Amino acid sequence: MNELISENIDFYRARTFRLLPDLRLLTPADAIEFVNQRGFVYFWPISGITMPNLWTAVAGDRSVASDHDDPGHITWGWKDELLGKGEWYYAKILRKKATMVSMDVAPYFYALSENYGSPEHDYLTLYEQGRLTQAEKTIYETLLNKGPLDTVTLRRAVSMTSQASNSRFDSALAKLQADFKILPVRVSQAGGWRYAFVYDIVARYYPILPELAQKISEDDARRKLCHLYFLSVGAAQLRDVMKLFGWKTPMVEKVVTQLVGTGLLARGLELDKSPGEWIALKELLARSKHTKYTQMAGFKHKDTV
Repeated sequence: MNELISENIDFYRARTFRLLPDLRLLTPADAIEFVNQRGFVYFWPISGITMPNLWTAVAGDRSVASDHDDPGHITWGWKDELLGKGEWYYAKILRKKATMVSMDVAPYFYALSENYGSPEHDYLTLYEQGRLTQAEKTIYETLLNKGPLDTVTLRRAVSMTSQASNSRFDSALAKLQADFKILPVRVSQAGGWRYAFVYDIVARYYPILPELAQKISEDDARRKLCHLYFLSVGAAQLRDVMKLFGWKTPMVEKVVTQLVGTGLLARGLELDKSPGEWIALKELLARSKHTKYTQMAGFKHKDTV
């Protein structure tokens, strides 16, 4: 097996994750550029998942601060300010966690969702097949019929205002977002906290999204998203891809094999003393054979999407 060098991967991610001080995000425009460059990022660091995220790119490689006055929490304002503005697509997507997706990349995610072209009827078919819960059906149907609603009003409309229904309501919201059926489009001063997301139907709010997705095959979508993932992290294992996207082993094997065949990735690699097979960008492997990134004076990596 060819060997990767962990320091090379760390240096690569320091650039793609914007960990270096001179690459930190300072403005909303910087944040938009970051999401467009990476294709998709998390809002927060997610335990057990190695991925670029907005917090780290602003505040550095440290835990999310509990102090609301921490400068890093400027990310909250950017997120709320840009909701529904078409600068990025924001919802609970990857592993049902808050994710920012480039508008150019969103159709590839949509192409893998259980949306087949008819927002008024697809959900009924899924419900009849047992792939949509009663809570998910009710929430979706209510938004479909009543239009955008803030969380407080939506809970009343679907009769889920009790504390006992919190888990069921939140789970349904997350599932519908992850499958690109609903998304938050703005913030409302509703409820006791004077802060609540307003949700709408994806196909109604972004009608161009289903149209663009129809032109993308599932194979093309998986190749695109997997390639973007490796452009962000440099190297990973099959289980990392499966864990992030929720794809089954045969799907991941297929897409990785295709990307290896195009010369974008290399597999059958070892990473120092880490067990198991590693997969990496071909470029990263070439660097590992010769020298460490950190020893390369003036090295500039072209990591744009």
